Amino acid sequence: MPTLRNGNLSALPLREFVLEGFRGGVEIQALLFAVFLVLYVVTVLGNIAMIVVITLDARLHSPMYFFLKNLSFLDLCYSSVIAPNALANFLSPKAISFGGCATQLFFFALLVTTEGLLLGVMAYDRFMAICSPLQYPVTMCPATCVRLVLGAYCGGCLNSIIETSLTFQLPFCSSNRIDHFFCDVPPLLRLACANTALNELVMFGICGFIIVGTTLVVLVSYGYIAVTILRMRSGSGRHKLFSTCGSHLTAVSLFYGTVFVMYAQPGAVGSMEQGKVVSVFYTLVIPMLNPLIYSLRNKDVKDALRRLGQVHSQAQDGVP
Repeated sequence: MPTLRNGNLSALPLREFVLEGFRGGVEIQALLFAVFLVLYVVTVLGNIAMIVVITLDARLHSPMYFFLKNLSFLDLCYSSVIAPNALANFLSPKAISFGGCATQLFFFALLVTTEGLLLGVMAYDRFMAICSPLQYPVTMCPATCVRLVLGAYCGGCLNSIIETSLTFQLPFCSSNRIDHFFCDVPPLLRLACANTALNELVMFGICGFIIVGTTLVVLVSYGYIAVTILRMRSGSGRHKLFSTCGSHLTAVSLFYGTVFVMYAQPGAVGSMEQGKVVSVFYTLVIPMLNPLIYSLRNKDVKDALRRLGQVHSQAQDGVP
């Protein structure tokens, strides 16, 4: 453990950090614990339900739902990287080891970046399905879908390695108290006793590149989709496509909006209190909302849920 000198930590390497979480007394911490617990439980149940429904219903075995199942898996995983440790800290603040903090940051960056790239892949999938329906079965064959998902994971892994290695090669000697509820790049940079300009530039550059690149894919894809839909003569067909695409656009807007506020603007690391609120939104609220967005606005998913419910009720009644 680093030793204290005149109230400050010495320049010895840190072996652990303390996550300070949110400010407030016992009542505030209890309230936050309840809020986080509800958000996390709903997130886990909602995303597991989406994965199970898509897996069990043969009518949902298409590229769009393959990507949606992977999205639910990512939401489930990256909320689980953050929430359990945060819940434990609300009850009794505990230290997290240097390696544990680096591991949490690595997997969080990996999963969040992968989700951002996957949302761009999902936009491309909708573009191919609507604008090139005859080529769609060949272009988006199972092997291609798997390669696209693996590509998203590779991009997430590359970003995670860069962010984690650059962050944890810095010397942390001013304090070991992280002003956040999980290990993230902005609050860690505030603890470094070295110039962090390169780290901030890399974070801004990578996040900006990912957001701008995937946003361009989404905008171009949906530009062509909008033109194609408006040319359709069937009103019911237009409504179904707008409903399906609307779910994805809602998810994209929520995710990229919060990530941009947190990471992809100059001075993003300036306000930790703002960062905590934004972080709650994209670590728990968005993963909780995604299953609701895709199930409530998607007729195929609602029909699949209804069919599974009927099968379950028949099984309970003993009907073959």
